[in-house]
Amino acid sequence: MYDTIIVGAGSAGCVLANRLSADPNRQVCLLEAGPEDRSPWIHLPVGLFFMMRSKALNWRYQTEPQAQLHDRRLFWPRGKTLGGSSSSNAMVYTRGHRWDYDHWAALGNRGWSYAELLPLFKRSQHQERGPSDYHGVGGPLNVADLRQQGEISRVFIRAASQAGYPLNDDFNGAEQEGVGFYQVTQKDGQRCSSARAYLHPIRQRPNLTIVTNALVSRVVFKEKRAVGVAYLDGSGQAVEVRATREVVLAGGAINSPQLLLLSGVGPRAELEKHGIPVVHELPGVGQNLQDHLDIIVAHRELRRASYGFALSFLPRLLKGLVDYFRHRRGFLTSNLAEAGGFVKTDPGQPLPNIQYHLTATILDDHGRRIWHGYGYSLHACDLRPKSRGYLALNSADPHDPPLLQPDYLSHPDDLETLLAAVKTCRKILAAPAFDGYRGKELFPGEAVQHDDELREFIRRRAETIYHPVGTCKMGNDPLAVVDDQLRVQGLSGLRVADASIMPTLIGGNTNAPTMVIGEKAAELILAER
Repeated sequence: MYDTIIVGAGSAGCVLANRLSADPNRQVCLLEAGPEDRSPWIHLPVGLFFMMRSKALNWRYQTEPQAQLHDRRLFWPRGKTLGGSSSSNAMVYTRGHRWDYDHWAALGNRGWSYAELLPLFKRSQHQERGPSDYHGVGGPLNVADLRQQGEISRVFIRAASQAGYPLNDDFNGAEQEGVGFYQVTQKDGQRCSSARAYLHPIRQRPNLTIVTNALVSRVVFKEKRAVGVAYLDGSGQAVEVRATREVVLAGGAINSPQLLLLSGVGPRAELEKHGIPVVHELPGVGQNLQDHLDIIVAHRELRRASYGFALSFLPRLLKGLVDYFRHRRGFLTSNLAEAGGFVKTDPGQPLPNIQYHLTATILDDHGRRIWHGYGYSLHACDLRPKSRGYLALNSADPHDPPLLQPDYLSHPDDLETLLAAVKTCRKILAAPAFDGYRGKELFPGEAVQHDDELREFIRRRAETIYHPVGTCKMGNDPLAVVDDQLRVQGLSGLRVADASIMPTLIGGNTNAPTMVIGEKAAELILAER
């Protein structure tokens, strides 16, 4: 018997386990469907390339065929281990724009404005640059400058400046707009996941129980109150655990709504379709799915300054191994997306609407397709897409992945934003700083110039950049799943605390904001004791 059961040891779940178990009078159980985070590929920053391929550490989801993307099924990698996706992402530390959180508050979500969340961002981090109005020290999450800032990344920043974009050395400071190097969630040249930051230092607490390889199959209810969960352990045996205070779902934008549906909470028609008894009708579960769609412009690179798949790269690889294992330095500490930024496709816009990630290699199909030789890729994603999709069930079996229908480009404005983004990418990559480095444009390709041709390129090539949110949205409208205290509407003893509660996508990478959702949830829970 526990006071609190947390389902999911990902970016938010590890935060909750840390903060809630700091109360010695609270018995906390943390359940994770994946294994321990012992794989060396997790902790080696450049290992994210291999995490994409892992079947043991990655859910490896697929979307439904996308009508606006030539009926392609898109690959959605999600972390399946302690730390969740923070154990497999590119470690970029961004918070989004202050407007994003003020917008949440304007929608009626009290306590979620930028000014109210900034202290939690500061409390959560240890900023290696030192404290400031926007950054804190002494927190669990180490935020550092990259130890590897490669030549191509530096060229990109010079090129973007030549193209007229401002430089910015802190995207989480007074202004977000501009280009520069990203800060990363790393410590001593290794990944600092949510598990490493929040969980490992406190996992010996006697009031904290951590269970891995535990696939939660349903929330157990007594009438309208959550009283525990049922899960399948590593051997497939059914286990049930009880919570005297509450159950907190922290499985992310995919697993949390899926679990609610499996438990009989969601749209009645969807539950009845799969023969699941209705515990509580809640139309918004699985709705409001949003994601950042990404498009890439890629070139061959002539000076071999990038990271290449070639025999000629072997000496640099051997040196990189020595640098890493002796000093935790060198290109193996790279997150591959070292530089980027936030820009406006139209100077008249009030906010940056495009984010760049520059990778000093030819990145295609999430790195699953290998291009031999040297090259670089400039990613651009639409920060605030208007398209909305949904998540549903494929079956009532918890082993089956859910049905994912992001409905990309269903709003026509999103395609036009990406069209403008491709043009800005080409503008930067054509700047003088790339002279001497710039080889053949691989995609879209030099022959692809007219707008209709570029739109067709986007439909053939656009992919996720791994930021699904919104499927258990916070609010007070008919599709809201949780209130601003993160309590599931119409039920007691049940909260959701992860990226699924975001009413709208934030303008940036979603990992740091998801950890702060965990911080906020813990604060709300502890205030009720």
